[in-house]
Amino acid sequence: MAFHLVEIAWEVCQQLGGIYTVIRSKAPSIVRRLGDQYTLVGPLNRETAALEFEANPSPIHSAVCNALGRDGFEAVTGTWLIPGRPRVVLLDIEGARKHVAEIKYFLWEKHSISTSDPDDLTDQVLLFGFMVEKFLMAFLKETPEVRSIAHFHEWMAASAIPEVKRKKLKISTVFTTHATLLGRYLAQADDKYFEHLPAVDPGEEARKFGIHQRSAIEAAAAQKSDIFTTLSDITALECDHLLKRKPDHLTPNGINFERPVALHEFQNLHVTYKERINQFIIGHFFPSYTFDLDKTLYFFSAGRYEYRNKGYDLLIDSLAHLNRKLKAEGTDKTIVAFLVTRRPTHSINPGVLSNFAMMEEIRRVCEGIQEQIGERLFYEASSGNKPPLETLVDDYWWLRLRRTMHAWKTKRLPPIITHNIVDDAGDDVLKQLRFLGLFNAPEDPVKVIYHPDFITETNPLFGMDYEQFTRGCHMGIFPSYYEPWGYTPLECVVRGVPSVTSDLAGFGSYVTQNISGHQEHGVYVLPRRGISFDNASAALAQHLWEYCQLERRDRIVLRNKCESLSDQFDWNILSAHYFKAYEDALSRLPS
Repeated sequence: MAFHLVEIAWEVCQQLGGIYTVIRSKAPSIVRRLGDQYTLVGPLNRETAALEFEANPSPIHSAVCNALGRDGFEAVTGTWLIPGRPRVVLLDIEGARKHVAEIKYFLWEKHSISTSDPDDLTDQVLLFGFMVEKFLMAFLKETPEVRSIAHFHEWMAASAIPEVKRKKLKISTVFTTHATLLGRYLAQADDKYFEHLPAVDPGEEARKFGIHQRSAIEAAAAQKSDIFTTLSDITALECDHLLKRKPDHLTPNGINFERPVALHEFQNLHVTYKERINQFIIGHFFPSYTFDLDKTLYFFSAGRYEYRNKGYDLLIDSLAHLNRKLKAEGTDKTIVAFLVTRRPTHSINPGVLSNFAMMEEIRRVCEGIQEQIGERLFYEASSGNKPPLETLVDDYWWLRLRRTMHAWKTKRLPPIITHNIVDDAGDDVLKQLRFLGLFNAPEDPVKVIYHPDFITETNPLFGMDYEQFTRGCHMGIFPSYYEPWGYTPLECVVRGVPSVTSDLAGFGSYVTQNISGHQEHGVYVLPRRGISFDNASAALAQHLWEYCQLERRDRIVLRNKCESLSDQFDWNILSAHYFKAYEDALSRLPS
């Protein structure tokens, strides 16, 4: 099955969302299969390209870029600085901006797709599609004897498909939708979205949400591609109703990972990074009150800010249930639940920053005391003396420590949010936390930290990256109402972190159908399809409560079982679904 694969995506060499993770993680396994017969194509973003792209042209790609240059279009070629180092071509869409009116005219004349309404993103997408078409024509001219497939990801990369088909270019097309445009909007607005789906008028609803131009491009790509794929049976149902085509193949997402050589290594990583989270907890809570960190469990949820679709509403409600239950039984455990997403912010909360600054001052004082005690104790011990320890420290250090400890303490409750966000009064997460009284009171066993920013190594509060943070937590909770796939619970599996997904997430549906005993392996699929909000919340709270009853030894066993599922999600295995789609695409290659 020899062929050249041209994979086209908006997020090649630029991280904007989940497609970046898919393409980036899948690329190494494709390189192992196809080698130099694999090219990634994306728009040229000079800022991100400076970090992710290295000029390293091959003869064919140089010839193609030179041909584009002779026609007045700029393209650069080289390698993407990720594992596998796949070859990439980045197209300068801004250089084609003068053609936008012409592109829109022919899109309407030839394909009856109207894009006349002002929308800068749609314009960028059309320019990218125009450049992709030019690239494919030049590429096919340079490789006339090679069978080729153009694989487009999402609507933002796929506006070239209708014209590629009309011109009968000698290349087969595959289109993958990772989530339908309209589906995201409808699910957010309708608490019975899946029940109402068969009766939806896609054109009318797209106009209501102001996405009719984008939705029309998506539908045309689905209908005119040779092979149409999506990630899960859940999204396939949407495609049938909203895009008017059933997918030819399901192509579930995998992940590229390296398993630790020794089984105990990932457990050691958990201990290491949990200690870093402990440091955050000390800085955030201990100025107000303390609790036993050895009896503290860390839960987290993370993802795009879609309050309803991501299940943040359900998670918060279930945490309130869990708090009442644990408080009633007088537990000695503490649960800290982190909710990590991205929201517009003014700054980090000054009180939070002040607490962390004072914690570092206490650390410096203690280190000074430690150094002085160490030197003097050695001298006294080597002289045969056993002096009281307090006599080994100067009054200066004792006074400084007392003053710092006094300044450290506060009567304020630990804040439930780490930042000052722009829309504090209108933020749905904050409104629900306040309504349910989750204020981090000392008597509440369940504490909440709403962190409206990414967790990275440069984050002044955590000082670790997202992967390290997740490894330090005990459980990831993602009870989505709408999730075409869901990478976050999959990432938890690979890191040996038990997780919650839902049967309305593509990942949850896949797990239910393909992995027997998944709950015993640390992947709980919460029933949400046809289940009321209150019943789903109670079920999630019960699952969290049962996890809280586990002893440390039981949690270690569960982490081992969870990590053992990793192999089943390796791209080296799951990419076979894509290659089956490519095989079918080649059978439809224009003669």
